[in-house]
Amino acid sequence: MITAEGLTKRFGDKTAVQDVSFTVKPGTVTGFLGPNGAGKSTTMRMIVGLDRPTAGRATVAGREYRHLRAPLTEVGVLLDAKAVHTGRTARNHLRAMAATHGIPLSRVDEVIELAGIGSVARKRAGKFSLGMGQRLGIASALLGDPHTLILDEPVNGLDPEGVRWVRQFVRRAAADGRTVLLSSHLMSEMAQTADHVIVMGRGKVLADAPLEELVRAWTTTTVRVRSPRLSDLVSAVAGPATEIVSTSPETVDVVGLPASRIGDIAAEQGIPLHELTPITGSLEDAYLALTGDSVEYRTKEIS
Repeated sequence: MITAEGLTKRFGDKTAVQDVSFTVKPGTVTGFLGPNGAGKSTTMRMIVGLDRPTAGRATVAGREYRHLRAPLTEVGVLLDAKAVHTGRTARNHLRAMAATHGIPLSRVDEVIELAGIGSVARKRAGKFSLGMGQRLGIASALLGDPHTLILDEPVNGLDPEGVRWVRQFVRRAAADGRTVLLSSHLMSEMAQTADHVIVMGRGKVLADAPLEELVRAWTTTTVRVRSPRLSDLVSAVAGPATEIVSTSPETVDVVGLPASRIGDIAAEQGIPLHELTPITGSLEDAYLALTGDSVEYRTKEIS
């Protein structure tokens, strides 16, 4: 379990993280989301002792990271895949890490195979592509077979097969009872991977909830309706709590009434329906609604 209690980090007169508290529980994949500059990476760095909090504390399994006796065997961390000795081969990089914790060399071979870098294991890390560098970073995080995983943008630069492998791996790790904290800017991937989501913006926690609850709370369900007697249907379902938007000569989107109620009204009025489709919001919709006021650099929409 990862616990953050009132974490605050200031750099001079800039507050990067302000009074952040959350718990990452074992057995679930917790997604860590937020715009650039939201404080995610700084928070992760404080959890693993790379940045000292100005206030508050973070613990892993009840202890601060600096007090863990064998960190590699307790916490697997991927914060910067480029943080390797570029002159070493991938295998030697992992062997050097293993030597610091008494991890057997057989485990080095296991994680090389697991991360799919067997064909480049004897190649210098400085020559790696972005994707292969990520795989080496993941192999490093897995080296000690840790119970807790903290992975910052692990699918960055990976091909579709690699992205799917990471998704399946972290889901399996959570199913085995491990604690997984995972950050990503890929909303579609996070929607398939995370059970729980923590959203940060401007250094603060904006939301901390199961993924489905977050989406339900921050998006609107629309019902797409198609009918040859559309004007009659619109008149029948119209009301002060109903919003109706025309999308074509034969279709409207209805907000404020469930599909079942619209279907009942149409049946009562003898109005034929050719389509009645609930359209639920996505994690991306919820994320954008949550962080709309927390984006540091806003782009102009193309019309």
